[in-house]
Amino acid sequence: MSSDRLMRIHSPEFRAMAERVLEVTELTSRLNALPFADEGGKTDLFEKILGRPLPARVTIYPPFYTDHGLHLDLAERVFINQNCTFLDYAGIRLGERVMVGPKATFITVGHPVDPEERRGWLSGAPIDVADNVWIGAGATILPGVSIGRDAVVAAGAVVADDVPAASLVTGDKATVHRRW
Repeated sequence: MSSDRLMRIHSPEFRAMAERVLEVTELTSRLNALPFADEGGKTDLFEKILGRPLPARVTIYPPFYTDHGLHLDLAERVFINQNCTFLDYAGIRLGERVMVGPKATFITVGHPVDPEERRGWLSGAPIDVADNVWIGAGATILPGVSIGRDAVVAAGAVVADDVPAASLVTGDKATVHRRW
C-alpha cells in the first residue's frame, strides 16, 4: 500500500502481508529481549526487520514494535524512545533529526468506517514526517498524515490531519461526528 487505497482481506496481498507480520513479530520479540548493551545483536535484528541497515546515527531504544518494517524509512539522526509502535505497511518516513517520544504510535492502516466493509477490507495511507520534528510522548499519528518541518506534536495528541511546518499541535478529545 503506497497511498490511499483499500486491500481486500483474504487476498494474496493480504496473506503476504500477514506472513511478514508474523516474521517481524518474531524478530521484534527477539530484539526486545536482548540486553541493552548488545549492539551487535540489535544491529543484526534491525537489519532483518527493516530489510537494510539502520542509517547513520539513528538511535532506537527498545522495546520497539513494527508490524512490517520494510516500509519504515528512517533518515539520519532520528531518535526513537522506548515503547514506540510503527504500523508501517502503507509507509512511514521520518526525516532527519526527528525525535519521537516514548509510547508514540504511528498507524498507516485501518478499516473502513462502514460496518459492511469493515471486516472485508483494510484501508491505508502513508505517514510523512519532515525534518526536525518532535513527536511527544504517547502521541498517535493516523494514516495519511504529513507533518511539516520543525513542527511539534504535543504529548498525547491524536493527529488525524496534516500539521503545518513550524507549528505546535495538541489535543486528544474524541468528537462524535455521526451516528449509524
